[in-house]
Amino acid sequence: MKVINILHDSIVDGAGFRSVVFFSGCIHHCHGCHNPQSWNITNGKDMSQADIFTELIENELTNVTLSGGDPFLQSKEVSELAKALKDAGKNIWCYTGYLFEDLLGNPFHRHLLEQIDVLVDGPFELAKRDLSLLYKGSNNQRIIDVPRSLTDGRIQLYKQ
Repeated sequence: MKVINILHDSIVDGAGFRSVVFFSGCIHHCHGCHNPQSWNITNGKDMSQADIFTELIENELTNVTLSGGDPFLQSKEVSELAKALKDAGKNIWCYTGYLFEDLLGNPFHRHLLEQIDVLVDGPFELAKRDLSLLYKGSNNQRIIDVPRSLTDGRIQLYKQ
């Protein structure tokens, strides 16, 4: 997998202390993006699932956030990593520029969604930026409780 960086002990990328994996590649190219160096899928370094898993699992005090770029551009590989992390007891948040509904039809995207506890979806929109928002950059983005949404067949927002 192509990874820009792994950051530990974040408190802004989901609830609680989190280790954040910033994956390479994004097709959304949101104006005002805080991480435009992640857009190019060839940026960053190649890391194996085992290497990423080991680094994330060693930090026992943090859960995991998948970010980028957009993790769904590498959904086949990222879903396998997420499943291993989930099996190890990690809570998983994920950020994507795609809408939840648009991810359901692709089997690799769907498998990744099935491993995620909370999804922050939708592109960042600079005109809708609100610095007071918790865990998202613009007010068009949704913070979705993925297991409840998949079970109910409709969007269920995350309640903290």
